[in-house]
Parts: sequence; C-alpha cells; structure tokens
Amino acid sequence: MEWVEFGWWQAIPSLLVHHKVLCCRNLGDAPGEFFQMASFLFARSFRRLQKLTRFSSSSSSSLYLCPSLNSLSSPPIPTPNLNPNLTPNYCNPFRRYYRINPIFEFRRENLKLNWDFRSVAHISTSVRESEEDKGGSRPLKAEVSWIDLYLPKQARPYARLARLDKPIGTWLLAWPCMWSITLATSPGQLPDFKMLTLFGCGALLLRGAGCTINDLLDRDIDIMVERTKLRPIASGLLSPFQGLCFLGFQLLLGLEILLQLDNYSRILGASSLLLVFSYPLMKRFTFWPQAYLGLTFNWGALLGWAAIKGSLEPAIVFPLYISGVFWTLVYDTIYAHQDKEDDLKVGVKSTALRFGDLTKEWITGFGIACISSLTLSGFNAGIGWPYYIFLAAASGQLAWQIWTVDLSSRADCNRKFVSNKWFGAILFSGILFGRLLS
Repeated sequence: MEWVEFGWWQAIPSLLVHHKVLCCRNLGDAPGEFFQMASFLFARSFRRLQKLTRFSSSSSSSLYLCPSLNSLSSPPIPTPNLNPNLTPNYCNPFRRYYRINPIFEFRRENLKLNWDFRSVAHISTSVRESEEDKGGSRPLKAEVSWIDLYLPKQARPYARLARLDKPIGTWLLAWPCMWSITLATSPGQLPDFKMLTLFGCGALLLRGAGCTINDLLDRDIDIMVERTKLRPIASGLLSPFQGLCFLGFQLLLGLEILLQLDNYSRILGASSLLLVFSYPLMKRFTFWPQAYLGLTFNWGALLGWAAIKGSLEPAIVFPLYISGVFWTLVYDTIYAHQDKEDDLKVGVKSTALRFGDLTKEWITGFGIACISSLTLSGFNAGIGWPYYIFLAAASGQLAWQIWTVDLSSRADCNRKFVSNKWFGAILFSGILFGRLLS
C-alpha cells in the first residue's frame, strides 16, 4: 500500500455529507466501484465545498484522502514524504492514516478551485484550544468571525477596532445600566423599553470608542504583546489618523444618544469621558488599572437611575455602583492573567501581577463585597423577594468562576471572563421580577 498525492478534483468525490471524517476504503479491491461512487457524489460534493465559506467559528471541515494500490490504471504518482512525527489517525482498524494541519489562513479568497490537497487536508475555523493552549504556553489562535465573512474589506479594520466581533465588552458595559434603569422603575411596572434601547446602543458606541482610545494610546505596547499585536492600529492596517477619525464618528453618534436625556443626565454622562480617556494610561502608573476600569465601566449604574428619576438616590445607586466596581475587579483580574507574562516583559502593571499566587483569595474578597453591596442596594430600594433568589443564583455563578478558573490557562481565563455576561443577566432578571412583585 502506498500514499498517493491527489489534486482537488480527486479529493471532491471523497467528501462525506457533513464535511467530517471519511472512513477510507480499500480501493485496490474495487476500483470500478470507486469511480461509480465518484460520478454519483461529484455534483453534490462540489456544492458542499462551495458552502465552506459560510462556516461559523464553531464548525470545522476535514478532508481525508485514501491510500491506493498500484492496480489503478492511472500513471504512477510520486509518493509524498510523510512526517514520521505525525500522529496516526485510526478511522479504520486495518489501515493507517495521518492528519496534517497545513499553514493556512481561512479567507474567502482562498476558497477557490486552485487548492492543492495533499495526503490529508484539514481546515478548521473553530477556536478550540490546542494542547499548548491548554497549558497556557501560547495564546489562542485567531477565530474567523462574521466580520470576515460579511463585511466589505474596507470596513473590517474599523469593525475590529471597535471589537464588534467580541460583544462581551458591550454586555459588561450595558448590564449596570440595565440594572439601574430597572431598579428605578416603579413597583409593579416594566422598565422603560425606550430607555433600555438607548442605553444598549450607547454601551455599544462607548465601548467601541473606549477600545479605539485604548488602541491609539497603547499601540507601542500592543505590538509587543502576543494577544494584541494584530490589532488594526498596532499592525498598521489603520493609521492613527484613521483611528482618530473613527473615534470622532463614534463619539458623535454617542452624543446623539446623550442628547435624548435630560440636562442632569447629560452632564453626568459627559463627565464619564474623563474616565474613558484616562483609563488606558493607568496600567503605566499603578497596579490597580482594573479598579479604574470598574469606575469607568459601571458609570451607567449612576446614569441609568438619573435618566429615569432625574436625580441620584445615594442609598440605592452608590451601593449598586460600588458592587459593579468589585465585580469588575473579579472578572478583569481573571482576564489580566492572560497577559501576565507579556506584561512583565513590556513593563505594564495589573492586579494579576500585584496579587500573583494570592489572586483567588483577593477576588474571593471582591466577590463577597460585590454581593454584599447588591444586597444593600436591593434592601434600600425595597425590592421584592424574587430579587434575593436570583441574587443567590448570581452568587453561585460568581463563586463557580473563582473556584474553578485555571489562572495558568489563557483559554480558561477567557472562558470565565466571557461567562460574566450570565452573571449580569441573572441579576437583571432578579431586579426585573423583584420590581414586578414588590
């Protein structure tokens, strides 16, 4: 038995319906049957190959070509040199197959008919970590997002600059606003849907503006950090001037939203820009940039209440605001552990470096302070009993993050960080039902 090199036209008939593993057959015993199968599957397989461009980041496609005997009537083809270090893939107990991962960038323009599959071809658009990623020795591979598949080429760098492909930041910025708006609602009433929508759009724009400011100020640092060196400004896809123009565009749209509020809320909202513009500089001067981020990201807890009531109620909104700051210290300290090695090399500071091996003890304290502040805020607001049930569930979710996170694994730190959108959703549900039943 020998391995045969195939062109793409010979690989197509070997594709299965769902682009998964092909259980190879002994073609030397029945070559006629193979070509009969090829003629039957050719058209359908070709159409499925074209649909590869629509795959999401969670899907994968694998093409496994078959070994062949010399009994085929085609002229002999040189046998490729297989790497002996490749891991055998036993899809058949009586045959031995290998899978290789060629260096390949998943782009729409690469999905053309000039592919040259050899021995085995494998394409994956998933973000599942490799064995090295699990140990934290290197960062996760870049994922293919909807930006690459659906946006025009000229718009992609701007969408990445605003992190539109990573909505977790928008969720973390929006939830304190939603909590506050719902908490300010009259008992037995639903929250103002228009106000929720305005603050949701505002969170999207302000988060994008914050990321743009961060990339402009940190472009000299980003090029030295593995996780950030491919960001649009650091990599040179966008110039600083283009980034400034995009920042102005986002702030202009944000101003339109702010003008929908009353004068008190306009002043309160505009005052947050000082925090937004100064946050990226904090990592250069203090080990507590995560605390400063908490002051910035949870400003909506103050603004949401003011937008509904026209003023602030310190006994309610201040504990809510402080709880958000402690919550941010939990999730952003976990997030900062992804970059601790690079931060040491570059010379920037973070709570991950400040706490070191005591990180879990510190964030446990922050979690307790967060839940205590939320309890005090709900008690002062006179909210109904469902709030405390949901608050207990949110406490469990936060405790699960802290107890199970593997701070040496970048992938696990990222997973726990992203899971905080569910903490915000659980707490929002508790405030909503607590207000309806209070």
